[in-house]
Amino acid sequence: MSLKFSILGLLHYRDLHGYRIKEVLEQNFGHMWTINFGQIYPNLKKMLEEELITVEEQNCLGEKGPPRKLYSITEKGKQVFADWIASSPEKAMLLRDPFLMRFVFFGFGRKADALKIVEEQLEQYQTQLQFREQNLAKWQQNDIYVNLMAELGVKMNKMFLEWLQSAKQRIMESEES
Repeated sequence: MSLKFSILGLLHYRDLHGYRIKEVLEQNFGHMWTINFGQIYPNLKKMLEEELITVEEQNCLGEKGPPRKLYSITEKGKQVFADWIASSPEKAMLLRDPFLMRFVFFGFGRKADALKIVEEQLEQYQTQLQFREQNLAKWQQNDIYVNLMAELGVKMNKMFLEWLQSAKQRIMESEES
């Protein structure tokens, strides 16, 4: 997934500051891919050069530091984004989860360590599910596509919880390694 198009998509909803862009991406898309904060501003700079976005400096009264930069999408940015939306996806489904990468190698470690990490991950997945379920009503106020993605997030979260609970049980029942 291209950060450029994610930013353009967010700017369709409203103008945003760079830090807020990162927050929204992490909060709403963090389950799909990881965002490095160091990527945001270079992408914004390049998008400014390509005239896909504009920036307006805002002085915030009573706040320290430099003026905040508020980014907006341009008509050219909307057209480039529309072309991207109409094109086929770049790759097949990718699942990037640092836990799953570690999980596949648990057989080289101690079973007790694996179970401890599995338990921690179960707690994290449960917390994420509660967050997603609480926000489901909020997302349903958006268009059908946002609504469907919110539903997918809840369903995937439930599926991961079910799978990991089953995996934990099977690991506990397996011979000591």
